[in-house]
Amino acid sequence: MLITQLRNATLLLEFVSQGHPVGLLVDPMLAPRGSLPALRYLGVGRQRNPIVELPDGSDQCLQRVTHALITHCQRGHFDHLDRWGKRFLRERQIPVLCMPRDAAYLAQRGLQVQALAGPGRQPWALGGHVTPIPCVHGTGWVGRFMEHGHGYLLELPGEPSIYLAGDTVMTPTVRDCLAHLQPDVAVLPAGGARFDVGAEILMDAADMAEAAQLAHGTLVVNHLQALDHCPTTRASVRALGQQGGWAHRLWVPEDGEAREFWRADVVNFAMNNIAADA
Repeated sequence: MLITQLRNATLLLEFVSQGHPVGLLVDPMLAPRGSLPALRYLGVGRQRNPIVELPDGSDQCLQRVTHALITHCQRGHFDHLDRWGKRFLRERQIPVLCMPRDAAYLAQRGLQVQALAGPGRQPWALGGHVTPIPCVHGTGWVGRFMEHGHGYLLELPGEPSIYLAGDTVMTPTVRDCLAHLQPDVAVLPAGGARFDVGAEILMDAADMAEAAQLAHGTLVVNHLQALDHCPTTRASVRALGQQGGWAHRLWVPEDGEAREFWRADVVNFAMNNIAADA
C-alpha cells in the first residue's frame, strides 16, 4: 500500500484489488492557494485558504486516481471537497464512495456516487471490508454547526488495515477503534483546528500521544499547515513523538511525500526467510 500525502486531509491511497491497481483519493481539496475563504476572522493569523499550493507532482498523482472516498462534505466543509475537487471527480467520472447521508448531496453535483450500506462492518466494492467510524467534529455549541461525518477502517486483502479518521476530536468511539480494532496504520488529523471562539474541532498533538498509547501500529498525521485555523505544526508533533518514545511509529509527511506500508505478517515472513537464507 502506497500513501501519498497531497495537502491537508487530501491523500492518495494506492493498492491492488482483484489484480487491478486502485488509486483511492480521499477528501479532495484541489483549490489553488488563496482561492477559498478564511476560516478565522480575528487576529493576525487570518489568511485566505488554502495557505499553501498543492505540491509538485500532484498532477501525476491525480492521473492515478480510480476512486474517491469522502468523509464529510456538507455545511460548507470545502477543505474536504471543494469545487475544484468536484470538477475533477465529475469530469473524470470517478466513482465516489460515501455514507448514505452524503449520497444525494453528491449526486446533485453530478458525481458518480456509490453509497455504503450504512453503519457497521461491510464488504465493499474495492474488496475486503470497510467499517465506518463516526466522527465528532467539535463539541458544545460549535459542534452544532459542524458536519460530523465518518472515518473509515479499511481491511483490504493482502494489505495492512488502515483507519482514515476523518475530521474528529478524540472520542470514546475513536479510542475504541484504535485500542480494540488495532489498525496497522491510523491516519489522524492533528491540526488542532479552532475558530475565533469555541473549543477545538480536531485532534491536536497531545491527542496523538494518547493515540500512540492506544494503537500499536503506525500513526500518520495530517491536516497540518494548510488552513489558517489549524495552529499545530509538523515540528510539534514530531517533537512529541520523540519525547514520548513513539517517534519510530510516527510519520508526519510533508505535502507530496509518499511512503509504502506492508502488512506485518508479510514483513515477518520476508524477514524470517532472509534470516533462514543467511
